[in-house]
Amino acid sequence: MLPEIEKLLVLQDRDRKIRALKQELKLAPLERKELDEKLAEALKKFEAVKLKAKEIEVERKKLEVEVQAKRDSINKFQTQKFQTRKNEEFQALNNEIKRYEGDISSIEDRELELMESGDKAKTTIAETDKETQAVKTQVERQLADIAGKIDAVGVQLKELEAERARLAENVDEDLLDTFNGLFSTKSEAVVALEHGVCMGCHMTLTTQTMVRVKGNREIVNCEQCGRILYPGEE
Repeated sequence: MLPEIEKLLVLQDRDRKIRALKQELKLAPLERKELDEKLAEALKKFEAVKLKAKEIEVERKKLEVEVQAKRDSINKFQTQKFQTRKNEEFQALNNEIKRYEGDISSIEDRELELMESGDKAKTTIAETDKETQAVKTQVERQLADIAGKIDAVGVQLKELEAERARLAENVDEDLLDTFNGLFSTKSEAVVALEHGVCMGCHMTLTTQTMVRVKGNREIVNCEQCGRILYPGEE
């Protein structure tokens, strides 16, 4: 294998690693966003559960006030009933008292339902709070892991880029330009020629090109994709 090809393969290995690390850094903000959204959704669910419990309590207290108002009205009717001397008024007050007592009974039934719903809501709040705290702990740990990974990747990337720069100094300038151009647009710039097939574009090449590559005397590019070729397995 040509020494120039060997240098390019080493350079390509470092470029692959650099590309992979940069991709990790690129994905980190997306991972953070997903975690933030996960926590926000958990908090939203918890707030919704608390709001539901509060609504139940507000309605229950409203019914308490309503019951007390009707009891006060019944007491007032009872007083008026013993003050009137007219049978019609007496009977009308009795009817109002019965109606209000029926209303109170219905309201108290509703209060019992709300009390049961309130107890269930308290249980749900406790369970949801526990779930939310678990999600928060998990998200905080994962965010810390991502931050640590970003720092580690940053250090590794800086070291690789420095090494890559040193390796590039030993490559012919024109060849390096060709390599850089190919690597910037393709997954690999230097590939093997195996059984007459370019391992980059997977096209069968001409006999002349195969002979030139096997000769190991010059840099040969794939006539289809332009990648730099080296002899592989036969």
